[in-house]
Amino acid sequence: MQAEELSYVIVTPYSMRKSRTGGIISRLISRTGLDVVATRMFAPSDELVRRHAQTIVTATDSRHRATQELIRKYVLKNFTGIVNGQRARVMMLIFSGKGAIERIHHVVGHIVHERTSGETIRDTFGDYVIDDAGQVTYFEPGVLTSFDPKGIEADLELWAEFSDSDGGILENVIAFPAGANVEKTLVLIKPDNFKFPNSRPGGVIEVFSRTGLYIIGFKVHRMSVGQAEEFYGPVLSVLEEKLGEGKGRAAWEDIVEFMSGGRPSAISGDGRNAPGTEKCIAIVYQGEDAVRKIREVLGPTDPSKAPPGSIRKEFGQTIMINAAHASDSAENAKREMTIVKVEENNFKPLIETFYKRQ
Repeated sequence: MQAEELSYVIVTPYSMRKSRTGGIISRLISRTGLDVVATRMFAPSDELVRRHAQTIVTATDSRHRATQELIRKYVLKNFTGIVNGQRARVMMLIFSGKGAIERIHHVVGHIVHERTSGETIRDTFGDYVIDDAGQVTYFEPGVLTSFDPKGIEADLELWAEFSDSDGGILENVIAFPAGANVEKTLVLIKPDNFKFPNSRPGGVIEVFSRTGLYIIGFKVHRMSVGQAEEFYGPVLSVLEEKLGEGKGRAAWEDIVEFMSGGRPSAISGDGRNAPGTEKCIAIVYQGEDAVRKIREVLGPTDPSKAPPGSIRKEFGQTIMINAAHASDSAENAKREMTIVKVEENNFKPLIETFYKRQ
């Protein structure tokens, strides 16, 4: 019987800049069937990049070793510095499940110049171009990972070590024009997208990519009942006014239960603050007029009234089960980000706890 394993995937700076994140995440979740258990954005320091690069070249086979050398050089060149006014941003995703390492290996694939079929993530999102003399003219791996259990453990522990100093909400990584109305806004990929491993979470992110905004924070979150009560607190009075006190409160508790897995009337004491049973992903987007741009792509609360091409038309089912939440103002974005603790580092303790159990 296979044991539970952790594996990881790093979305490269180029894939981030080209907004390939959604497509990559769709394939990782739907094709591996694994659980995405932690994620974190990084703007890697020179020290983190140097130490990670030292772990890459391990193969004894000359062909694989040559590719690893290309990856090492790629990391040293591209994981730091500024390109088009942007510091290098990478996203690290951790997956858990039986046979996780081999499943990630199968879906990510090797990067070889003969393959153009699109079977793996690297077939589609990576490039390995050589000239007639066999010299490499362009190399982009799309994503990074490791296929060796000990290498994965070492890499995860290294990135956990730097997860506070180099990771979290990435402030001051994007240069904007003087006087631009730069905002941060919160998006929650709701629990209805995580009922089973599927392409929907990545699909939602893919649609949001057309806003041209930048992902600067990314966190797997399980909302507690207490957090859901506070988050949706302003909705209670609206529902009670519309439906009456009893029905309005029941409808509000339905929302809290949908987001957290528990009803406020059924949970008391410390249970209200415990992580919920339902998973969502909290994403912080930054850019000019971010709140408006995200709301326009999201569409109205009722999917039946949403325009074609909007997230709620594409992925929503009902007024409650409508794929995603987005802040309706910059002020509410700040309030909501505080409630779901977007800056909290739940990446590092997950890694530490897993390997202590081994």
